[in-house]
Amino acid sequence: MPLKKYGVLKGTAIARRLGAGPSPHYQVRIIDQAKDHRIAVNVSSKLPPSDLQYLVDEHFQHPLLEELVKLPLGFTSLPGGPGGLALDYIRGNLFLPDLMRTLPPNIPGPDNDLNEKLDHYFQRTMANEESFVYAFGEPWGPENVKDKYFGFLPGQGIHDIHMNQGNDPSFADQDGVWQDGGVLIHFPSDGQWVGIFLKFQSQAWHTDDQTGHSIIPHIVPRDGVVRIVAALVNDTHTPEQETITLLNTSPQPVSLDGWALADKQKHKLPLSGDLAPGATRLLRVAKPLELSNQGGVITLLDDQGVKVDGVSYVKEQVRQPGWTVVF
Repeated sequence: MPLKKYGVLKGTAIARRLGAGPSPHYQVRIIDQAKDHRIAVNVSSKLPPSDLQYLVDEHFQHPLLEELVKLPLGFTSLPGGPGGLALDYIRGNLFLPDLMRTLPPNIPGPDNDLNEKLDHYFQRTMANEESFVYAFGEPWGPENVKDKYFGFLPGQGIHDIHMNQGNDPSFADQDGVWQDGGVLIHFPSDGQWVGIFLKFQSQAWHTDDQTGHSIIPHIVPRDGVVRIVAALVNDTHTPEQETITLLNTSPQPVSLDGWALADKQKHKLPLSGDLAPGATRLLRVAKPLELSNQGGVITLLDDQGVKVDGVSYVKEQVRQPGWTVVF
């Protein structure tokens, strides 16, 4: 069963506490125009190995940002599914999985643990009155008790600010798709978005499209064997002749029989034939697959429906007709 409720909190960070104790969470006090909230960000796992995997993208770009910035202050409930504002680390093509790094919660020395990595960005947003924090996860409260960290009443906030699928069997009841947590910080005056993404090492990178459960072991992932390296989204012809370019990075030929490309709405373009070692293939986009000039995602699926590669692009990247986007 997925999270009971899922959404995003938009507000301003005004205080924080580093994570400590047996179940450490980095705590942040967030205010909107009317209420106080606390977001609790895991910096360690209950299951071994306890160190989290994390990624901070200081120049995060994704088509969801254009709509996200329009949200009002406070909590907004988000429906699951592609094409909206919900996060999915696997299906949303937010980042490349191999960019994540493992980091302990608290060790001696400067800027070398997860508490300090998080603190760097939250200290910056607290010093910038124009910036906003967007925290994705499951809400709790309001509770008729004071918040145990910051003392405001009623107590309420957001937790599960991490990947929420592919869990170990002991936490599989929380699995779901399009319900991943994370933090996005917007610095409008700098035109900058910072993306913070967290994952437990016990979580799987390949999950069922319906349940979010880890895919059974007999399906062997082919991560990155074939990559999406370029796309012509905004063509100069009428009608447009959009293309997607694939590259076989492996030393062996790869059969694309049964494979497919998918857009942000999960419309699929079937593929076939062999791709030689080191070779590229230019594919003509055809219905029902659509590449929007407003931004989108492109996902490559193998013959088992397992994600092999995925990319995203934003409106600014395809503003000039005739130019190919390189990923």
